Amino acid sequence: MAVRKVVITDCDHGHVDPERAVLEAAGLRVELARAATEEEVIAAARDAEGMIVQYAAIGDRVLAACPGLRVIARYGVGTDTIDLEAASRRNVAVCNVPGYCEDEVADHALALMLAVLRRIVLHDRHLRAGRWDFRLGGPIRRIRGSRPGIIGCGRIGEALARRARALGMTVLGHDPYRDSWPDWLQPVSLEALLEQSDVVSLHLGLDARTRHLIDAGRLAMMKPGAVLVNTARGGLVDGRALAAALQSGHLSGAGLDVFDPEPIPPDHPIRDCPTAVITPHAGFYSVEALEQLKTGAALAVRRVLVDGDRSHALNADRLRGA
Repeated sequence: MAVRKVVITDCDHGHVDPERAVLEAAGLRVELARAATEEEVIAAARDAEGMIVQYAAIGDRVLAACPGLRVIARYGVGTDTIDLEAASRRNVAVCNVPGYCEDEVADHALALMLAVLRRIVLHDRHLRAGRWDFRLGGPIRRIRGSRPGIIGCGRIGEALARRARALGMTVLGHDPYRDSWPDWLQPVSLEALLEQSDVVSLHLGLDARTRHLIDAGRLAMMKPGAVLVNTARGGLVDGRALAAALQSGHLSGAGLDVFDPEPIPPDHPIRDCPTAVITPHAGFYSVEALEQLKTGAALAVRRVLVDGDRSHALNADRLRGA
């Protein structure tokens, strides 16, 4: 009898040793495809029962070409690159790895926030160019007593809020899906948060409702001199509108770890904004988080294929026989 196959469509982690350890111990065969196109994904996975993806887009065409597929796990929390409706129609479980990098992303968001507010990168550039003058960074306001606003107060958003509170900040939050709030995190409407916050930090998923949530109109609602931080999904922000708000001086800076598309194109206007601090979708990363991510994705696949358990799937309630 043929050994059941799990394809890792794409992965920039350098190796897949943790995935092999989990899956091969359960009698599954693991193949690393490094697929960059839809056709390459289909060629690699047409006879697979399991799939682990990083950047590859999995739509109905791919799913139709892989009739034996039973489970897709994505490296990460968000699954916006997978057509969840199409997968559900074809009875394919879609899984993620929740919670693996909460501290890392919260730390990264705070680091971007502080780097922009304290003009760390701007001063570094000036100093390397031979210009010793603290005034080149422009006016810098005190961190203690400032007011960050967090859009999306789930686990990562609240972790950032706790860090900001420890620095003496007064934290506002907006999350229409949250029912209870700690007394130190003040819930407000989206409009009030944009109007009142010195820093706006995004911590929510990307879907049709949230794409370009922060557009030209909402950027205009932000306080003059405010800062935008995004470590969630690039598509939450209209990048060209953000660049215009930075270049006009309406916003004093931005800290960005995510872009639309990724990698960030050479001609993206945010590259020409000296008050933007940008990093290459690195917020998730630590040695420990990466190990947890890789192991977690493999375990999600094994639970479906070996244990017959689909309760952890994001679409569990829409699967036949669940």
